Amino acid sequence: MSKWLLRGLVFAALMVVVRLLQGALINAFESSALIISIALVVAYAVAAFIWGNIDGRADARANPDPDRRGDLAMTWLLAGLFAGIVSGFVSWLISLFYDNLYAEGLLNEVTTFAAFTALLTFVAAIAGVSLGRVLVDRKAPPVQRRSAEDDRADTDVFAAVGARDYPEDDREAEGAQAARTDQIGTTVTSPRESEEAGTAPTTTEGRQQA
Repeated sequence: MSKWLLRGLVFAALMVVVRLLQGALINAFESSALIISIALVVAYAVAAFIWGNIDGRADARANPDPDRRGDLAMTWLLAGLFAGIVSGFVSWLISLFYDNLYAEGLLNEVTTFAAFTALLTFVAAIAGVSLGRVLVDRKAPPVQRRSAEDDRADTDVFAAVGARDYPEDDREAEGAQAARTDQIGTTVTSPRESEEAGTAPTTTEGRQQA
């Protein structure tokens, strides 16, 4: 089961329970209808906030780099929309058999009330996610982020091949230069050796002409 579907099912059921409690309590204490409604909505928002805070902490611990963390905003948006539509439909269905549950028409329940539930769930949960991430990041060591150029350098085939071939080319060039130097040194007779031998300095070209 996906994350958003699980959260949507839980909060859809929770909203149905909230509305059932609202109907029962308002029938028992009609003078406190506003306070009861506000208290139940706040309790629902607190539940979404707590779950969002847990998600934010878990995601921050699993991914210390903020750029690599999951998209919890989309998860909670889908969960809120699902919870709003499903809870609105179920509440309307229950109101057909239970008069104490205050519900409007089916269209209003799956549109207006669903939008309110989705917004309430999303805002409360994302506030919890943000707080959870901030609390974990405050205690976590600083993260060394790798730039995009470093990532490209690690995966650049041509850069890797060039870095491997250039040293070999330099060694070959140095070897060829050393070989030419040795050849010149062996083909030319130094003046001192020529004087000791009683001959003039000669080169390979001179010996070939003679």
